Amino acid sequence: MPGEKLVIVNRSFWPVYPVVGEALLRFAEQAAANNVSVSVILQDHADIRSRLAEENRGKGVRFFPVKAWTSSSSSVLARIADAIFFMLWVLCTLLRLRPNKVYVSTDPPVVVPFIVMVYCKIFRADYIYHLQDIHPEAADVVVPVQRWIFKLLRWADVLVMKNATQLITITEQMAEYIRVRSSTRAPIHVLENPAVSFDSIELKKTKLPGFSFCGNAGRLQRIPLLIDAIEKYLSSGGSLKFAFAGGGVYSGQLRALSERYVNVDYHGLVSARDAAQINVDYEWAILPIADEVTQFAFPSKSSSYVFSGAKILAISGRETSVSRWVLDNNLGVAVPPDIDAVVSAFQEVERSNYASLNIDMERVRLKKTLHFDSFIFRLGSIVLGCGYGA
Repeated sequence: MPGEKLVIVNRSFWPVYPVVGEALLRFAEQAAANNVSVSVILQDHADIRSRLAEENRGKGVRFFPVKAWTSSSSSVLARIADAIFFMLWVLCTLLRLRPNKVYVSTDPPVVVPFIVMVYCKIFRADYIYHLQDIHPEAADVVVPVQRWIFKLLRWADVLVMKNATQLITITEQMAEYIRVRSSTRAPIHVLENPAVSFDSIELKKTKLPGFSFCGNAGRLQRIPLLIDAIEKYLSSGGSLKFAFAGGGVYSGQLRALSERYVNVDYHGLVSARDAAQINVDYEWAILPIADEVTQFAFPSKSSSYVFSGAKILAISGRETSVSRWVLDNNLGVAVPPDIDAVVSAFQEVERSNYASLNIDMERVRLKKTLHFDSFIFRLGSIVLGCGYGA
């Protein structure tokens, strides 16, 4: 491991992305402490060099940021253009650094992993491909892609999978889809995303009766259905409170909902600590996701919900990986993506009909798996070998 030249490629990074971004920063710091030459290629949302200096982070790690032009609320075309711009930056930086190992994720998908594969083929380097989502399938759920473009992108991504030294993904369902889709012979590791740190959070035994949602209010989260269900529930005399935090394409609709109903709070974009505190404050957390995308993605907020101590209301088909995860781990309840079913679940919570749910025993086990230290150790073992962290 000493003498290795590792490059981490991930568009989103600390401090703006406090879960995966923080985990990758800690991984890079620990690798550098183990005499690995570590560089990070990223897009910069928050003047990362100044923030690193302020907080004394990133010791021994070299950073190669490029300006971020879009966010999760930008149009699809703008984000595609930004991904291509970042791809060119990645290629130029790889040619400059000449690493013998590259970690690359699906942020952004397809084009950047493909350029990493091309570099590694030419210069006989290894790369580890971390599939947080599977594209273009996940994108096709949001905005249908023309079939010839879809086939081209899928062909490119299959090549990346087949030529990777190792693959990482989030769930067994996603791992099986990758095996069938690509026929890759590379090892596939299942590594759940960690939860945001709850070390400085005020844990509460008595929680507010209601629901929190902290995360991206994007195209896959069934936000229009959720808004309609909340309006129907509150208009019929419901008394529970709802708290939302995060950005995304539906943030404007959530803000408008909060202006119409005193029982709804929209906090906008907040820090990771504030989001965690909101999750802790409420008895329930909402986990909505489009059924068709659950083969290709898994909501990252789920890990933080486990640590918050809140019961989870999954809004997803019963046979999806999200609903099965909630039910199999006894974390809460799952309802189908139907307005009346969601309203009925709100009413059952208000009547305390789920009060007997015993969720604590499974959380003890899950917390060990989802802890930052566990994630970083396992990631290091996959990327750098079994001696990592020794």
